[in-house]
Amino acid sequence: MQLENSFTVPVPIDEAWRVLMDIERIAPCMPGAALDSVTGDDFTGRVKVKLGPINLTYQGKASFIERDEAAHKAVIDARGKDQRGNGTAAAIVTATLASEGQVTRVDVLTDLNITGRPAQFGRGVMTDVGNKLLGQFADKLSAQLASGDAGVAPGLVDSAAAEQSQEPTVAAAATGAAAKAAATAAGVVEEAAASLDSAPEPVKKAAAAAKKTAAAAADSAATVEASAATAPAKAAPAKAAK
Repeated sequence: MQLENSFTVPVPIDEAWRVLMDIERIAPCMPGAALDSVTGDDFTGRVKVKLGPINLTYQGKASFIERDEAAHKAVIDARGKDQRGNGTAAAIVTATLASEGQVTRVDVLTDLNITGRPAQFGRGVMTDVGNKLLGQFADKLSAQLASGDAGVAPGLVDSAAAEQSQEPTVAAAATGAAAKAAATAAGVVEEAAASLDSAPEPVKKAAAAAKKTAAAAADSAATVEASAATAPAKAAPAKAAK
């Protein structure tokens, strides 16, 4: 069966062509895809896809059989086999790029041949799945291009540096909470002591001692809070960062 899909790339056509021909760059953008190797125009990998109640993992290889930069047209021959024995898939995928100002439309024509259990699903299901996957691919690729970084996913930062910068904030928050808790406890004890004017002497002495202890705890926690807030950041140990 033949499937037709399209999506847009938020860059001019020449840049879009360079990006889409870089398999190692765009493979992580395809949902469920994992690239194993790239050798020239040939590459191997796996792709997970769900058709109805069937979960499929196709493992195989693909090759560029045509790359016409002048016409901005590429043709890929891909073949794979489901790891659970649910059949095979073969496809000739033709991608054609068209300039639309500062964005590029990519039209994809797939000549698909499927055997095994997935063959029971008709064109409608295949089209829906294809549109969904290409839509997610286009969204991830657009986010990558917007970040301006081909090698690092958007928002990815050095974890050790992140923990180092957050350490004083975390310490201050923790000790601040302790100080507030201790102060609250002191207040509660003070109110309880005030209500015990008519209580027996031993009870009054116990309440006074508790009040003194709670107040000392509040002062100590407040001191620790101030120290943590002004202390220089220390690099987190490797194990802690992990």
